[in-house]
Formats: sequence, C-alpha cells, structure tokens
Amino acid sequence: MHIALPFLLPGLLLATTTGVMQWPSREAHRLSRSRPGAKRSPDVYTRAGCESADPTNNVTQRLNQLLSSGGTGYTLSLCPNQNYPITAPLQFTAANQEISTQGLPTDSSRAMLTISGPTMQSTQPNHTTAVVGQCSACNGVKLRHVQINGTRLGAPSIGGGANIEMGGATTGQLVEYVRSFDPRSWSCLHLSEGPGLKCSNAIIQNNDIGPCGSDAYRQWADGISVACAGTTVRNNLINTPTDGGIVIFGSPGTLVENNTIWVETHTLLGGINLVDYDPWSGNYDGTIVRQNNIIGGLATSSPTSLQATEGTNNADAIIKVGIAMGPRVWFGNHFEGNVSHGGMVLDNKFEGAFGYAMGINSARNFTVQNNVVVGNTSFIGSRGPNCSSADTTPTSQPFVAQENNITDSALQSDFVNIQDADHLTCIMPPPGGSYWPFGGSHDPNSPPDVANSSSTTTGLSSAHGGISTGEKVGIAIGVVVGILLVAVLAWFIRRRRATAQRERIRQTAWESTNTGYTNPVEY
Repeated sequence: MHIALPFLLPGLLLATTTGVMQWPSREAHRLSRSRPGAKRSPDVYTRAGCESADPTNNVTQRLNQLLSSGGTGYTLSLCPNQNYPITAPLQFTAANQEISTQGLPTDSSRAMLTISGPTMQSTQPNHTTAVVGQCSACNGVKLRHVQINGTRLGAPSIGGGANIEMGGATTGQLVEYVRSFDPRSWSCLHLSEGPGLKCSNAIIQNNDIGPCGSDAYRQWADGISVACAGTTVRNNLINTPTDGGIVIFGSPGTLVENNTIWVETHTLLGGINLVDYDPWSGNYDGTIVRQNNIIGGLATSSPTSLQATEGTNNADAIIKVGIAMGPRVWFGNHFEGNVSHGGMVLDNKFEGAFGYAMGINSARNFTVQNNVVVGNTSFIGSRGPNCSSADTTPTSQPFVAQENNITDSALQSDFVNIQDADHLTCIMPPPGGSYWPFGGSHDPNSPPDVANSSSTTTGLSSAHGGISTGEKVGIAIGVVVGILLVAVLAWFIRRRRATAQRERIRQTAWESTNTGYTNPVEY
C-alpha cells in the first residue's frame, strides 16, 4: 500500500460527498500539457526563428510564398503575441506541412490570424477563411497552437467558407490547440468530405471554439462541422455556437467524445447534430457520440434565497435540442423520406435550460443509451413564429422520439413517444422570467461546472426538494471512504506499535546478551 493513500482519500471523500465534478480550467488543462519535463515534438527545439507579422502590408503574400516553396514537411512558424492581418487565406501546399506558433503556447500568446480581406465586392469572393488545407497533396497537414479571428463584429452573415477549411481528398490531418471565433460565414471550423467522399482519419482535439454566429434568424454559425469519415473530435471546448455545436454530416466511423458545449449570450439550435442527409446519404454507420457535456443556458441573476433553484438569464439563452438525430427533427417534412442510419449516442450529460435534451425522428438502426440529465435543469421552450401550422409542437421535456418514424433502433427507456417530432428547433425560449437553473460558478475562459448527480425535471420549473439520489449516493460513498480512511490509519498505528515492540525486544535481547542477565519481556 502506498504511503500517499491517506492524503488522497480526503480529496476523494470531498468530491464524492459534494456530488459536483469540478471541470479544470483551460489554464490548468494547458499547464498539464506544458509542465517541466513534458515530452515535446522535436520541431520545438529545432526552429531557428519565426516569421514576423511585420511588415503587415505584404504578410499574406510572404506567408503563402513560404508555404508554396517550403515543400513536404515544412513548418511555418509564426511569432508569439503577434497579430497577422491576412487579406486572403493561407494555403497548405504539400503533405505534412504545419502552421503553428513558435514554442507551441496554448494561451493568449498564440499568434493571431485576423481575417482582414474585402467582402461584398463583385470583382472577388468574400474573404471569410484564414486557413485552407484541402489540396490534393495535403495529407497529414497540421494547424496547431494559433488563433483565428473571423472579424464578423456583429455584421450579417455572408457567403463563403468557414474560418478554417480543412479536409478534402486527404487523410491524417490534425487541428489542435486552436482558438477560432467570430466567423464571417457559417462555421468556425469545417472539415469537408472532399471529391468522391475521400477524406478520412482526421483529428480535431483540444481546441477552444466560439463564439460563432448570432441567434438572429439565419445568422447562425456552427462550432465544428465534420463531413470527413473516420474523424476523431475530442476534448474541445465550444462556447456559444448558434447553429450546431458539433455538426456531423454523416462521416461514418467518426468518434465525437469528451467535448463540452455551452451557451452564454445566444440561443443554440442544436448541441450535437446527426441530422444531415448529404453528403453521405444519411450514413452514420460506426459514428459514435459519447461522454460529451452539453450545458444549456444558466441563470445570470443571483439567488434570492437559499432554496432558490432558478433565476433569470440576461440573454434568454437556451439550447433548443441537446442532441438531434434524424433529418425530420431539424427540417420537418422538407426532405420527405430521408433517414439517418447507424449512429450510436452513449453516456452524454445534459444540464441547464433546454427545449429538449434529445430528439429523434426519421432514424434507422440507432443506439441511444445511458444519456442522463444531471444537476439543475429546466425544459422551457414554447411554440415559436417559425413553427409550421401543420405541426403540433410537443411540450418541452428531456427525451422525445417519434417512434412510428424510427426502425431497428435501441432507445433508452426514458424516451417519451410523441406523435410529432418534426422541426423541434422552431421553439423559442420564454422572454424573461425566473426559469433558468442556477449552475456552478465559472470564469469566462472555462465551461460551467457539470454536476455528477442525476435528475429528471420537466416543464417550466426544475425546483428540487430534499436530497437528490445522486447526493445520497455521494454521501454513502463518502461514508464508505471515511470508514476505509479510519481503517487505513488504524493499520498504520498498529504497524508502528508492533515495530516499536519488536525493537524493544531486540534491544532487551542485546542487553541480556551483554550482561549475562535474562530479562523477561512483558507483552
């Protein structure tokens, strides 16, 4: 048994009895990856310098010339704490190239690529994209440790690409430790399927995304948009997207895990979406969405009493559908018989204010299991002006399914069968009122704390009385751990006493040997 066990147990006891899992701040997340002695890739130590942003009047041309002439494996190293006002996209040109900030920082010192080109001009396309990695030779390219400012600045959305455009007919691309926010167009980060659906095996990880778009009608933007097969999307923090937090366009074989999506200043249509028929004809075979945390709007007011569980939200922000499955959930009957098939949605958590935590319609061969509502949660959507007059808007509640449009699927038992699950995103949050649950405190750079205990609240209010099941379980575990702690301490005390006694016996025997006198030992 390791000597550190008694010091670890009190921390475990505290965590289990509070019933709340504290999510590490982004800074702690970063420090754990930059601690002394941490292994870094060799290029950190071999770079001779970085390419300065100055002079800025030709920075776009200089950077693209370096990528064009650098060839396979070239790293374009940008300088920390510098802003690069680019007027056209930076273009990867060869396999295994990399764009990153010198030293690979993960904080605000990452180089900033600021989209600064023209828009709404008839002679050239809108400048909406900072980096493009979709060339036919772009296998294995990497975008790492930089920031992308889309500079929409409250203007209307315009046509064009996402802040970051990767994918294409490539394999093995990587986007990590990138901050992307305020896109001029439809997404903060897009990984396309490529000609012939040939994109495969990309990794999107450890990025901080958002805010993206506005919740005004058709001014929305995605956080991460994925159409590349076999992609891994993990450990990303996505703050206040407005269309989809993570949108999966089929992308068979894709894994979406351990991401946190939350809203602060705008309403989000869908947290994670498996609703698009194109470009994979609804094929989600082998696509797994698991262990993600989706956090709806939380109260921004202060509690008026110790018993208060809900307050107001100064932006009336909710997530309309936490996880949406099947085209009709999103588009109604617009695409008639289109069906999504083959997806798995497992072990995800929902907290905060929603219209629906999950909705499924027009789906086949889906597995949806072990998803839970946790902590203090409200379901507060109501019929909005864009709801079809032909549809009956269902009451807001955790998990809804239109079972007559779902076949060969395994749904968890707490889904409620409803007659009309078309176009669930047409609902609207209430205009004010004390309906938003209070959540854990958090700083602007980190998502809210996510509770560990389960709850299943419905309707406009989510007030809880007494001790929840999760809290009871936490207390029970805490008691068990406390007993184990006492037992471990008692074991150490007895061991030390036994050692002391053996030492006295040896000392007495030594004395007896040297005096010729045998002293009886008392026990």
